Amino acid sequence: MMAGEAAAALLIFFLAAVSGEAGSALPRFAEAPQYRNGEGCPAPSGAGVCDPGLVHIAMTLDAHYLRGSMAAIYSLLKHASCPESLFFHFLAAAEPSDDVTALRRALAASFPSLRFQIYPFRADAVTGLISASVRAALEAPLNYARNHLADILPPCVPRAIYLDSDILAADDVRRLWETRLPAAAVVAAPEYCHANFSRYFTPAFWSDPALGARVFAARRRPPCYFNTGVMVIDLRRWRAGNYRRRIERWMEIQKEKRIYELGSLPPFLLVFAGEVEAVDLRWNQHGLGGDNVHGSCRPLHDGPVSLMHWSGKGKPWDRLDAGRPCPLDHTWKSYDLYVPGDGSGAASPASGPAALSASW
Repeated sequence: MMAGEAAAALLIFFLAAVSGEAGSALPRFAEAPQYRNGEGCPAPSGAGVCDPGLVHIAMTLDAHYLRGSMAAIYSLLKHASCPESLFFHFLAAAEPSDDVTALRRALAASFPSLRFQIYPFRADAVTGLISASVRAALEAPLNYARNHLADILPPCVPRAIYLDSDILAADDVRRLWETRLPAAAVVAAPEYCHANFSRYFTPAFWSDPALGARVFAARRRPPCYFNTGVMVIDLRRWRAGNYRRRIERWMEIQKEKRIYELGSLPPFLLVFAGEVEAVDLRWNQHGLGGDNVHGSCRPLHDGPVSLMHWSGKGKPWDRLDAGRPCPLDHTWKSYDLYVPGDGSGAASPASGPAALSASW
């Protein structure tokens, strides 16, 4: 090989390597401010993740929604009375394993004092059970990882708050953690009994004499819609009742009869609607991402706000980047730690959250 050819080959190799590296690189994020416990917070027991004074928060984590996750974590720490008592449990796709390492580094860089663990989640645990949905994003295996929380988290963790990545906290999450779960309840969540519950299932479901209303006949209360993006889950009761398998059984029936259209939510409703312990609606001001087709702008519901949730197709970071933000997306922006590639518009976390606090 001639010297010129060798140089050209080396250049091509270098460009290919850089291109591959850029393709797998995560976005850059600013470091968030450090938050410390206030007076009256429980002292660490030295038991690590098994410390009884911890508040356990579970979320999924992936590159596509990482920008939302970073803002969510930031808001939870900002408003916590005992931020050092928050322990985050992140479920991330097991493959490729390099992604898990990159996600861990990104979290540690933006939140150096964050107490967290990442658990690799294997897609093949759920892929055979997933049916087509109204929106392709709802078919991602990681959407179903919440079904496996009780199997993945350490047995010493008694309960967990499950949160979607597109939320912002505006209140101390410990208040949600302290939700009382009576003996008959496994899940607590805000319920929306004014919603048309029947629309979450197909006519074939309601017309089947073995399904339909009969499924909910023996429940504690009439079934109501609840959003699975904010839940308090008693993990010990979940394990004892084998609730993952109950959810999977409905997913198997869906494969046979097509009884719903909307991703991972309907199986939860089939198992838990009418059995959920109701939480104040302030803890899930949901639907801010619009519907699952258009992602149009929506205002907050009437009443106090402890947690905002951009459920639906429209995500605030996408709408901001496209130059078509909804009014409430500017509130989310005050927690955005994302640093653009050119360095312009870099986050300034030291002053950002004041905008959210003032808006209430």
